[in-house]
Amino acid sequence: MLQFLKYVLATIIGIFLFSLLSLFLVIGIGSAMSSGEDETSIKSNSILQLDLNTQIAENSTKEDPFSEIFSNGEQKTGLVDLKAAIANAKLDPNIKGISIKLEYPMAGFAEIEEIRNALIDFKKSGKFVYTYAEIMTEKAVYLSSVATKSFLNPAGGIEFNGLDAEITFMKGLFDKIGVKPVIFRVGQFKSFVEPYIRTDMSPENKMQVSEYLGSISNHIYTKIAEEKGISKTEIDNVLNKALIQEPEDAVKYKILTNVGYEDEYDAALKKAAGIKESAKLSFVKLGSYKKAKKYVKEGSRDNRIAVIVAEGDIISGEGNSESIGSETFLKELRKAKNDKKIKAIVLRINSPGGSALASDVMWREIQLTKKVKPVIASMGSVAASGGYYMAMGCDTIVALPTTITGSIGIFGMLFNAQELMNNKLGITFDGVKTHEFADSPSLTREMSDAEKMLIQNSVNRGYEKFTSKAAAGRKMPIEKLKEVAGGRVWTGVQAKNVGLVDVLGGLDDAVEIAAKRVKLKAGEYQVKYYPYPKSDFEQIMEKFSKSQEEAKLKEYLGVFAPMAKEIKYLKNMEKLQAKLPYNLEIK
Repeated sequence: MLQFLKYVLATIIGIFLFSLLSLFLVIGIGSAMSSGEDETSIKSNSILQLDLNTQIAENSTKEDPFSEIFSNGEQKTGLVDLKAAIANAKLDPNIKGISIKLEYPMAGFAEIEEIRNALIDFKKSGKFVYTYAEIMTEKAVYLSSVATKSFLNPAGGIEFNGLDAEITFMKGLFDKIGVKPVIFRVGQFKSFVEPYIRTDMSPENKMQVSEYLGSISNHIYTKIAEEKGISKTEIDNVLNKALIQEPEDAVKYKILTNVGYEDEYDAALKKAAGIKESAKLSFVKLGSYKKAKKYVKEGSRDNRIAVIVAEGDIISGEGNSESIGSETFLKELRKAKNDKKIKAIVLRINSPGGSALASDVMWREIQLTKKVKPVIASMGSVAASGGYYMAMGCDTIVALPTTITGSIGIFGMLFNAQELMNNKLGITFDGVKTHEFADSPSLTREMSDAEKMLIQNSVNRGYEKFTSKAAAGRKMPIEKLKEVAGGRVWTGVQAKNVGLVDVLGGLDDAVEIAAKRVKLKAGEYQVKYYPYPKSDFEQIMEKFSKSQEEAKLKEYLGVFAPMAKEIKYLKNMEKLQAKLPYNLEIK
């Protein structure tokens, strides 16, 4: 019977593997066929249709053939793709305007600003930008403020009440399960550890969050006021008194232009496109438009500006679509450094930081590359702690006004699970050792003061390395640098004022600076993005692994799955971290 079951199991596995390989073959054939298609033909009076109710990643330049199979409700759209399509549509004689479905874009304010600026440039052509939504978040309102006309469904809703930032604290959970965090840090503002040792924000943390949230708020509401031709004081009055409760209120107070159903929106689009009311609208979606004729002319292939995208947490080793692996980054940087066709490099950094070791390894390679060709940093929504560690080694740092940056500091965190193991689970430990610190650090007993001091000294040394290298990179006395360090978080505007950033601007500004450094004018160079998109096989394996893991967590833990994911992340962290104080969402 046992032998029979073995044969049955082997047969089932064989069938599964054969089916999987067949799927890969079909996908491969489909990809080859699609790659050989002719360019998309654009009809006259067409409208570029963008759906921004997605997760907006920095560089998602390849169509995902598995989005329907492994969808978790968060489709990705590449910021690079969006900006390229908008720029091309500006010059395309067959494109009359842009229509955007805009409700809850999943992006930071800096990415929203990049798209917003691209739309402002698009409108210089005289073409229209229309937006439609059933509900609108604060970020959607900010982006729609540059639209020629912005529609909101009469039965819909709008969030326009100011910004807030909320932190989840887990100390109560750890107290209940018998886990005691052991903390090592430098800097009163290095607050990553607070959710594990407090039940609320420290006064220092509350102060810094209040200040940078105020800086972001001032920027975006000032920009909205400028576009709408009203004063910032009027905007603040609307926010403070919560005057916008219904869609009609948004029009009354000039935040949106129209209230209307989708058919009324379509009628407005037809009028704007100059077609008959009885005619059918001709839309072209982003995926198709990527294969349309290119009107933005590129320069010589022998003159390239490389944009290396670094997005996600910083880790040692190989990275993936959600992390910056030091080995992966080094490979890309070295290829760009040694490629004679690449004249300058822009690092597009969108990272809250992570491993202090990996950050330092990448910093070193940036220093070596700088000796060969210019390296410019462009900060996305966040380039803090380890993210700033990467940027501080560059020739010039460019940040958007709403970028979250700084957080120059180091921390270490361990967990003493003795109570959980001994008293809650009945598990005990015993052993022998040859030397005093052979079993240090320990997660199953209280560490001695001497053991803790060893780790704290390591954290202190890491902080001195971080600050001294930052001071050298910024050409700033170490004493002055430390005044703005201590783990303090700044916006791009604030960082420029204190000397941590050189220029306020987006990725295009960083590319332009890089080109000027090597005496290249617009039209004389090409911009190439790295790393290249993953192959279909790599995408499916990554998605399959991730979806299986998330499904198991949800199945067993339900609403507690996010907490388990956080604890797993903490378990896998390296000893020393250069990371943004916390996982904070501004909304």
